[in-house]
Amino acid sequence: MTRFPRPHRVGVLLAVIGLLGGVLLWGLGLHTSAVRDLLPSWVTLVPLAVMSFLELLRRSCPRTALLASTVAVIANEFTDGNLATILMYTDLMYAAVVYGTPGAARRIPVITGLITVAMTIAALAWLRRPEALLIGVVTGLVSFGPALTGATLRNHRQAAEAARLRAEQTALLAEIDRAQAVTAERSRMARELHDMVANNLSAIAIHSTAALSIDEPGASAEALAVIRENSVQGLSEMRRLIGLLRDTSGDQEPAVAPSLDGLDALVAQVRTVGADSGLVFVLDDTRAPGVRLPAPVEMAAYRIVQESLTNALKHASPGPVTVTLAHRDHTLTVGVSSAYGDRPGPRAPGSGAGLVGMRERVTLLDGTLEAGPVTAADGTKIWQVRARLPAEDDTELYA
Repeated sequence: MTRFPRPHRVGVLLAVIGLLGGVLLWGLGLHTSAVRDLLPSWVTLVPLAVMSFLELLRRSCPRTALLASTVAVIANEFTDGNLATILMYTDLMYAAVVYGTPGAARRIPVITGLITVAMTIAALAWLRRPEALLIGVVTGLVSFGPALTGATLRNHRQAAEAARLRAEQTALLAEIDRAQAVTAERSRMARELHDMVANNLSAIAIHSTAALSIDEPGASAEALAVIRENSVQGLSEMRRLIGLLRDTSGDQEPAVAPSLDGLDALVAQVRTVGADSGLVFVLDDTRAPGVRLPAPVEMAAYRIVQESLTNALKHASPGPVTVTLAHRDHTLTVGVSSAYGDRPGPRAPGSGAGLVGMRERVTLLDGTLEAGPVTAADGTKIWQVRARLPAEDDTELYA
């Protein structure tokens, strides 16, 4: 069963005011046309009552209300006529454009405009007097004027809605960008924090395990010295990072980013830490002297070497640990290889975060990374990390 749509309160108010106003005008004998003897005066109230009822449908059924009201307003012209009936018709014309379908909103102003022009021409041709123009003016005020007003209002509403949607989309995109920026910054901080302290903490873990397992005062004292050195270095790095994170004034000079010039010191430090584990650290740098690469590339290469050396301290079997650097055809190749197999003695646990961080650094620079066991030329098993990073020569920028 189809339920009758509940009328809007504005429609109810207009219907009541229109009906009462029309009855008052009829009671006072105020009509819009000459008194006609063909029909009794009370017949004027019929189009008025129909128009008042149609006001209840101005929002829920605007097309039906407009078609029925057009018939009612034409019937009103065959009676004494009532101004309230005409005024309610203009409101229904306006409502049909505002609340109707998009197609109806486009067609109704055009149709009413053509009707206004046609009525004006027909009146001039029939009456052949200048006063005939008033018929066209009245037709335009009753039909074309409300339709044009409704179309203007609807266009403004659509423009406002489009602007609101664009603002919401802009805000959504800004929130997505903000979330991505926060995620990227958190990932960068995690990589930096891991790379700065993992080397020191790994050395501390290995030598503390050795100090606990070896009952020799000399070996314990040496292990404790290494532990203290790496603790101080790790604490210094942590303080530097915390200082950068806390400083919001912009006055503090940025800390110098690690570069390939510091690899000699890094290898020497790791060589000291791993002296008792049977590891021999070698740096083979075949780059041309004085070559400077972009800072992000040098920093990423330094961190890859640092993490690979830390992993060698944790897991590599006794033997050589070779770091190779080569720069050819605008590509920096970084390689770290170590003996692969079971390792005796104390070992530090690994979480796998270091390899993830290396892959993230390489991906950000559009490079490639290979990490895993391979067979060397002499048939031995080695663990090899090899990264290829696009790197233009920036030497002239520093000249």
